[in-house]
Amino acid sequence: LLTRFLSQVGHEPLPPTIGRNVLGRKVLYLPGFFTYARHIVEVDGKRGLFRGLTPRLISSTLSTITRGSVKKAFPLEDMEHVSNKDDVKTSLRKVVKETSHEMMMQCVSRVVSHPLHVISMRCMVQFVGREVKYSGVFSAIGRIFKEEGILGFFVGLVPHILGDVIFLWCCNLLAHFINTYAVDDNFSQASVIRSYTKFVMGIAVSMLTYPFLLVGDLMAVNNCGLRAGLPPYAPAFASWIHCWRYLSAQGQLFRGSSLLFRRAPVPAASFPID
Repeated sequence: LLTRFLSQVGHEPLPPTIGRNVLGRKVLYLPGFFTYARHIVEVDGKRGLFRGLTPRLISSTLSTITRGSVKKAFPLEDMEHVSNKDDVKTSLRKVVKETSHEMMMQCVSRVVSHPLHVISMRCMVQFVGREVKYSGVFSAIGRIFKEEGILGFFVGLVPHILGDVIFLWCCNLLAHFINTYAVDDNFSQASVIRSYTKFVMGIAVSMLTYPFLLVGDLMAVNNCGLRAGLPPYAPAFASWIHCWRYLSAQGQLFRGSSLLFRRAPVPAASFPID
């Protein structure tokens, strides 16, 4: 988790190495997950790999509890169902109902858990500047409230919610259309294929919505007084849209999405590789 987030903010303390792509051409690769993790251990010890873990666990717990509470308060059974059949080819209207219900749960849980997510991100990013500004959950809550007010706990919330909503709708609708129109009932393994369709769509759509996750995480640490959130690491973004446009112009909207085979950014291509 820490290695990925440091990659997201663009912290690359280790030089790129020369490798070859699938076509056999020489390219520059940034250190992978295990190499980066070893560097963190060398600098911080093994405990350094668990920076921000406590607020992250609290955030995940709050998210789970909130989803359960919302599900109990607004059970799906009380919503209108178009069909009583439990077949795989659910009607589009029923899929929309179920996705709307899931979206409501996800949005509420995201809002409730986001303040702890912000704290977790800031605890982790302190590795870059060796700061100790955010040393505990309660002290971090007090500091953010004092310096930024209530809104400080929700920086980066909008892109995260947009990413969640787009992911849910695209994943569920694509799975529905594929199961309904692309999978033939006469095929013996049709039921098996349908059971995996949503999972596969989830992987594909998560790649497309990754920029929302990246922008949301970067906004959580931007201009908060930590080195990684200030120039030269990043401009002081006025909004998440400003952040998105900046990353897009740099060709970095998918920065940190890969943990193993990470191509060096274009500026690093000036290194001789032939």
